[in-house]
Amino acid sequence: MKHVAFLSAACMLKDNPEARKDYWEYDLEISALAPACREAGIELVTRIWDDPDLDASQYDGAVIGTCWDYMQKPEAFAAALESMAGKTRLLNPIEIFRWNQRKTYLKDLAARGAPMIPTLWADRADAATIEGAFDALGSDDIIVKPVVGAGAWRQARIRRGETLPAAEKLPIAECMIQPFLPAVSDEGEYAFLFFGREFSHCARKVPAKGDYRVQSEYGGREEIHIPTDEERALAQAVIDCVDGDLLYARVDMLRGLDGQLALIELELIEPYLYPEQGPQMGAAFARALKALI
Repeated sequence: MKHVAFLSAACMLKDNPEARKDYWEYDLEISALAPACREAGIELVTRIWDDPDLDASQYDGAVIGTCWDYMQKPEAFAAALESMAGKTRLLNPIEIFRWNQRKTYLKDLAARGAPMIPTLWADRADAATIEGAFDALGSDDIIVKPVVGAGAWRQARIRRGETLPAAEKLPIAECMIQPFLPAVSDEGEYAFLFFGREFSHCARKVPAKGDYRVQSEYGGREEIHIPTDEERALAQAVIDCVDGDLLYARVDMLRGLDGQLALIELELIEPYLYPEQGPQMGAAFARALKALI
């Protein structure tokens, strides 16, 4: 039996008084992954990524799992993963982490032909930058996101003429700005899940009425989506743009104004895997993990 650490965060444990609102997503995910891994001869052991007693050398591998506090301490997270990568098989690999941790990876994917949403990049989300973005993007309704972040953290929707959000609700430093696409409210986002580069399942993520954020902590919900051959091919084309070993990958796509799906994010670090929308995903994950350790 091999032993693999599943890296999570203290805020994802339900007994923690500071647990996130969506802590239960860790429970759903590990409940799907651990039994399937055990059947494949792998003991998946949850460990907190910044636990000072964590010794990665004791494990045959370490999976970057629900580490959903890393955006508040990115430097510590990066240092911890670099250290683990020197002691065991980190998945996804440290090279993938270095590339994917900053959303500037989207520039690389655009250069490789991935279908993209128009995006502006800026050093800060100040008033002048935001005002200029309306004109540059040709949109009176924009989304501002931090270059390092996840789960809609410090992300804001801003309409021309509105008072800007408070500073603590905007990106701390570098940011990316995109036009707001009505499809996120009308149709939702699509999350295509891959394990070992093979397609597993797709979830349609729909925000709560009156919101645009699809995460469950904001009232979003998910349902099974059976993608068309064309939709699967678009998601696969994004995966094919990436070199190296991939244990998991989540391709998040949204329909643009031209009616075609475009890439929002390629999640290669700590994506939620939507186990409820993929009943067989545990076995797919286990097969991919076994092939890599």
